[in-house]
Amino acid sequence: MARPRKQTYPLETYLNKNRDGDISNDADTQRKPAWKAIVNGLIVTILTDDYIPPIILAEEENSQLHITDGGSRTAAFMMYRYGNYKIASSMENSMIPYKKKGRDKRGNIVWEDTFFDIKGTTYDQLPSELKKKFNEYQIETVIHEHCDRNRIAVYIKRYNEHSSMNTNQKAFTYIDKFASRIRRIMESKFFADCTVYSENDIEKGVMERMLVETVMCINHFDGWSKQAKNLFQYVNIHGTEKEFQVLEDYIDRLGKLVTEDIKDLFNKKDTFIFLTLFDRFAKLGIEDLRFAEFLRAFKLQLRETRRNHDGLLFDDIKQNNSTKDKSVIADKLNMLEELMKEYLHREEQVSCTVESFLAENLSMDIREVQENLDLYQASLDTLLEKSVKVGSRLRDAENRFSLLAMIAYSYEEDQDLDSWMESYAKKNPAYFTDQKKNFNHMRHAFERYCERERKK
Repeated sequence: MARPRKQTYPLETYLNKNRDGDISNDADTQRKPAWKAIVNGLIVTILTDDYIPPIILAEEENSQLHITDGGSRTAAFMMYRYGNYKIASSMENSMIPYKKKGRDKRGNIVWEDTFFDIKGTTYDQLPSELKKKFNEYQIETVIHEHCDRNRIAVYIKRYNEHSSMNTNQKAFTYIDKFASRIRRIMESKFFADCTVYSENDIEKGVMERMLVETVMCINHFDGWSKQAKNLFQYVNIHGTEKEFQVLEDYIDRLGKLVTEDIKDLFNKKDTFIFLTLFDRFAKLGIEDLRFAEFLRAFKLQLRETRRNHDGLLFDDIKQNNSTKDKSVIADKLNMLEELMKEYLHREEQVSCTVESFLAENLSMDIREVQENLDLYQASLDTLLEKSVKVGSRLRDAENRFSLLAMIAYSYEEDQDLDSWMESYAKKNPAYFTDQKKNFNHMRHAFERYCERERKK
């Protein structure tokens, strides 16, 4: 099959061919032209002599031409030129520069640099110079020859297998000042390994919006808007390189501490919430690992323990089914910050006594306990997540001493607790308040379990 030929027409000639029927915009399988959303931008593009992609045509043996891609553009041209369409009053970049023709005192032609605002105007209201510019604009076409109806349908399908820009993708065009910075941040290890964004989320611009939301929450919350376009425009005007630099630093730090068991907290709904929370955590001057510890505690237990002023848990807070409402975000962040500070304060108090508890009940050197305490804490969180259902009283903070003692005991004896704990939790939904007594009870139960396993 021969390569398609290229043909360039003055726009006036192209439109006349459409009016005369030489070029058809109603092929049997062509969708109805959707011109309203694009007409304003196209007219500005023409009047500023900017680029419009070629229109694809299919030519029958009798020379009849059919539009296979570009029907909406063509309909937009026609509506402005012949349909008395008025450019929208909300149109951006509506001041069109042009050379106005005039004559000096001697009658000589002179050209004056001027502007014309096309908001609310039709083609007939354009200055004659801009009408001429419109009509003479060079529209490119690519023509597939020797086509029948079947071939025309094939081309229509081929050239129209695409989707229009969604809200997030359109909004991204309003942040040219920081667009490259945002793209670079998106390449971070954090987004590859520490979040649960799908390929579809990535394609639809969800991550770009999340980063802008984070900058807004941390630095410009008073200017918050649920509308993506407004957010991007605000950050483009008021944001700074330093704000994005700080965010990039936070993301790098989180990439080193968010593990598989808690990465589902960083989803498309709440990632910007937890990134903002990390900003508040970072200002406390505490070791980053403690933030991961809090996230585990929140996921496993704390998210079910606190309600807001309306009696709602964290996951139920929304306004008119929207999680982007300013009051919803403030409510979630305040709840998280309160829980985090309470947890960190409690852990500081507990750490002063848990070490002595483990050393005493396991006959360990307290320095060894201090060196391994972080390991015991992380191992316990993992064990509880795998083997004890949420809601079990065994997860209570008051029971943590004896559970940590069991973890330390398992390391000392080189034993795995997973299978035993699952069985124990089902048979023992409660615990002894006396943590020494509870530890001894669990240890004896574990020893009996190991003995039965050896006899099998």
